[in-house]
Amino acid sequence: MSPSPQEQAQTERFASSYERHQSPVMHRVERRVWGCDYGGTSWTTRDEADRIAGLLELRPGLRILDLGSGSGWPALYWAAATGCDAVLTDLPLTGLRIAAARAASDRPPGNCWFSVADGTALPFADDSFEAISHSDVLCCLSDKAGALQSCARVLGPNGRMVFSVIYIAPNLSGAAYDRAEDAGPPCVEAEADYPTLLNRTGWRIAGQIDVTENFAETIRRLIREEEHESEAMAVLFGEMALAERWAGHRLKLAALEDGLLRREIFNVDRG
Repeated sequence: MSPSPQEQAQTERFASSYERHQSPVMHRVERRVWGCDYGGTSWTTRDEADRIAGLLELRPGLRILDLGSGSGWPALYWAAATGCDAVLTDLPLTGLRIAAARAASDRPPGNCWFSVADGTALPFADDSFEAISHSDVLCCLSDKAGALQSCARVLGPNGRMVFSVIYIAPNLSGAAYDRAEDAGPPCVEAEADYPTLLNRTGWRIAGQIDVTENFAETIRRLIREEEHESEAMAVLFGEMALAERWAGHRLKLAALEDGLLRREIFNVDRG
């Protein structure tokens, strides 16, 4: 399926974001908020990355596929911390170039490969991987079922997939639903709830972890740290764009605090 105009525009925004997030001020903020400095764009903190590595039992020789890898977080961190081999995929080449340069500099014990790839049409053979992960990627894709089916095809029969996703809280309607949609990622709407989507696309849920409050606290820390770096942030973004960015942070936080958005980590295997 060809990307929608919304997804194409989003890909272009991510490409610009990956470059901007390599600036010193963004690295300072990222270290204080997320506990890393890869220039990532997902909401996965270092604590969450460590938790996911444990769920996936990452270790030397195990090959993991990371979708929507951007500039390398958390896949490069896992390759360094666990010695696993990582295949990083994304559509903006910009992020993958940054990730490849970081891997060349860090020289993690695990091997790393990079592929420009659409998550709904992964260019890998069946049963290629022992583990798959993606951080807040499905909520940025319109064809969520296509991505889940593509992942199921390339995961080995004893493999496991762990991913985080932001979604609209169930049973909302009217103004509350509209608020959640406005505050969430561009493709936060889903044709069904995630347990149903996973079941339809051949997955069995082994566990669900509600990280909504962790997500909200990450946004609170982000607001504080970016305001602390307001001068450098204004130089990087410009006054108007920075004001819009901070308004977006607060819109998202209010939706979380009012119970309109949720974020979970799913631990699944092939059913």
